[in-house]
Amino acid sequence: MLFKLSIRNMKKSFKDYAIYFLTLVLGVAIFYMFNSLDSQEAMLKVSESTRQMIQLMIQMLGMISVFIAIVLGFLIVYANNFLVNRRKREFGIYMTLGMGRKQISEIILIETILIGILSLIVGIFIGIFASQFMSILVAKLFEADMSEFTFVFSKSACVKTCIYFAVMYLAVIVLNTLTISRYKLINLLTAIRKNEKIKMKNPIISILVFLISAGLLGVAYYMVTGGVYELRTGEQLLKPILMGIVGTIGVFWSLSGFILRIIQSRKKIYLKGTNMFVLRQLNNKINTNIVSMSIICLMLFMTISVLSGSLSIKSALDSELEKFTPVDVNLYKTAYLPESYVSSYSGKTIYNTKEQIEDSKKPVSYTLETNGYDMNNLKDIVEIPIYVIPEWNLKNSLGDSYESTKSQYPMLAYDISESIIKISDYNKIARLYGEEQYSLKDDEYIVLCNYEQMENIRNQTLNTNSNIEINGKIYHSKYKECKDGFIYMATTEINAGIILVPDNFEVKDENTEQYLLVANYNSETEEGKQKIENTLIGSADTEFFKNIKNKGINLDGSSKISIKDSSKGLATIIIFIAIYLGIVFLIASSAILALKQLTESSDNKQRYTILRKIGCDEKMINKALFRQIFIFFMTPLLLAIIHSIFGIKFILSMLEVLASPDELLPSVIVTTIIIGAIYGVYFLATYYGSKNIIKDEE
Repeated sequence: MLFKLSIRNMKKSFKDYAIYFLTLVLGVAIFYMFNSLDSQEAMLKVSESTRQMIQLMIQMLGMISVFIAIVLGFLIVYANNFLVNRRKREFGIYMTLGMGRKQISEIILIETILIGILSLIVGIFIGIFASQFMSILVAKLFEADMSEFTFVFSKSACVKTCIYFAVMYLAVIVLNTLTISRYKLINLLTAIRKNEKIKMKNPIISILVFLISAGLLGVAYYMVTGGVYELRTGEQLLKPILMGIVGTIGVFWSLSGFILRIIQSRKKIYLKGTNMFVLRQLNNKINTNIVSMSIICLMLFMTISVLSGSLSIKSALDSELEKFTPVDVNLYKTAYLPESYVSSYSGKTIYNTKEQIEDSKKPVSYTLETNGYDMNNLKDIVEIPIYVIPEWNLKNSLGDSYESTKSQYPMLAYDISESIIKISDYNKIARLYGEEQYSLKDDEYIVLCNYEQMENIRNQTLNTNSNIEINGKIYHSKYKECKDGFIYMATTEINAGIILVPDNFEVKDENTEQYLLVANYNSETEEGKQKIENTLIGSADTEFFKNIKNKGINLDGSSKISIKDSSKGLATIIIFIAIYLGIVFLIASSAILALKQLTESSDNKQRYTILRKIGCDEKMINKALFRQIFIFFMTPLLLAIIHSIFGIKFILSMLEVLASPDELLPSVIVTTIIIGAIYGVYFLATYYGSKNIIKDEE
C-alpha cells in the first residue's frame, strides 16, 4: 500500500517539480562525464609529456569532484527540504486518517529511493553518451590521434557516481526522518494558510544600509582594480573579498526596504495593471531570501569570472605559442668557470676532469658531434655565445634609479649579472626567428625585454640616465626604452632583460656564460620531427643521452613540441576545471532560484485566485507571474555581472603576462552564451512550472 501511494505521489508531483528531477539528472550526468576521462585516455595517441598532463588533469578533476559532490549534496538536501515543506498539508491528512509518523517516513523513504534510482539511471545514461563527446573534446584540445577511439563505458566513474550520490540520498533520508518526527498535526493542517507576512523595513535605515553597502563594494572594486593597493598576499586579498560579501548581503537586505516605497510614490507606475501585486510579491521574496540570494549572486559571480578568465587564458596561450616558438629546438650548455674565477662569481660548479673543462669551452655543436650525434638531423643552425661580466649586474644597469627601485621591489635579485650578446650574434637569431634586427655604434647598447614588469623598471632608468661604464669605457643606450626581442623559446613574454653590445665590445674567455644553438628539425613530417625530438629532448635512456651523462656534460634544451604540449596541457586543465566548477555552480544557482519560486508559487496560489475574483484575466495574471519571476532571476544575476566586471579586471591584472583585454572579449561572449542557455532554460521551466501550479483548476 505504501509503495503504491509513493508511486502515485511521484506521478502527481512530477510535472510540478520536474526541475528537481532535472537538476538531479544533470548533476549525475556531469559528475559521471568528468570522472570518466581516464577510460578514453589510454586510447589517445599522444606524446609521453601530453599523456602525463592528461593524467594530471584526471587526478585534479578527481579531487575537484569531492568538492563538487559536497555542493551537489547541499543542493539536493536544500531542494528536498522545500519539497517536503510543500507537502505539509498532505502529511497532515495522512495523520488524520490514522497514519503514524513512521509510515509517513517510510513513504518519503520509498519516494527518495525511487527518485534516486531513477535519476541515477537517467543521469548515467546521459553521462555515458555525453562522455564520448567529452573525450573528443579532450583529444581535440590536446591534439591527440583519435584513430583508436571507441565507445567506452567507465565502470570506475559509474561506481564512483553511485557511491557519492547514494551518500547524498542517505543524508536526505536522515534529514527527512528528523523533519517528520518534529511535525505536529495542527501545524501540518494549517500550513497552507500560513503565508509569510510582508515585513516592511524602515526606509531611512534601508537607504543608509544600501549606501554603506554600495560604498563597501566601491572600495572593494577599487582595491582589486589597482588603486593605491597591491594585493600580493592572501591576507591582503581577503579584505576586498570580505568587503564584497558584506556589501552584497547589505544590498539585498536594503533593497526591499526602499525600492517598494520609492515606486509607491510614483502612483502612475504603482497603480498600473498588476504592478502593485508584482512589487509586493517581489518585496516579500527579496525580504525573506536575503542570504540565499546573496549566495546565489556570489556563485554566479564565480561562474562568470572563472569561465571568462580560464577561456581567455586558453586563447592567450594558443595565440602566443606560435610567436614564441619560431623554431623546432633550443639547445644550451653552460660554460663553467675555472676555479680561480669562482670567488668573484660564486655559485659555479667546477669541472674536475680535463674532458669536462675542455668541453665546457666549446659550442653545443662540438658536443653533439663528438658524442656521435648526426648533425644531418638539424637544419637552419644558428649558434651564439652569451656572456656575463660580474661587475655588470642589474644594480649597475639601474644606475641612479637603483635605490628607488629597490624600495619598491625589494625581492628582485639585483646582484645577478646581466646576459650580454653581441649585436651580430643576436641578429642571426632574430633573422631566423623573424624578429626585428638592430644596429649599434661602438659606444651604444640596447636592452631587449618583453616581460612587462621588468620592462617598466628598466624603462625608468633608460629614460633618465642610461650611461654605464665597462672596462673603462662609457656606453649609452641607443633608445630611451627597452626594445622587444627574445632568444629563448617559451609560452609567452618571459625575457626579463638581455643586453646587446657592439661587436667590438671587449670580452674575455672567462666571460662566456652559455652557448646557445637554435635550429629546425630536418624533416617535413610530424612523425619525422617527433623521431628527431626523441633523440635530443626525449628520453634519457637513448644512447646519446647516456654518453652525455657519463661524461658529466651539462647539455639541456627545450623544443617547440614539448613547449606546446605543456602549454596546451596547462590551458586544457584550467579549462576543464573551470567548466566543471562553473557549470555546477550555475546549475546550483539556477535550481535554487527555480525551486524557491515554484514553492512560493504553490504557497501563494490563493493570492492568484483572489486576482481572478477581482477581475484579472489569465493573460494579466500570466504577465504578472512572468515579470515577477524575471525580476527575481535577474536581480542576483545583474549584481553578479557588476561584480564580474571588476573581478575579470583583477584576473587580467594578475595574469597580465598571459591574457589581454582583446583576448578576453571572445571568452566573455562564450561565457554569456553558456550562462544564458542554462539560466534561460531554468527561467522558462520555472515560469511554465509556476504557471501550471497557479492555474485555476475549477
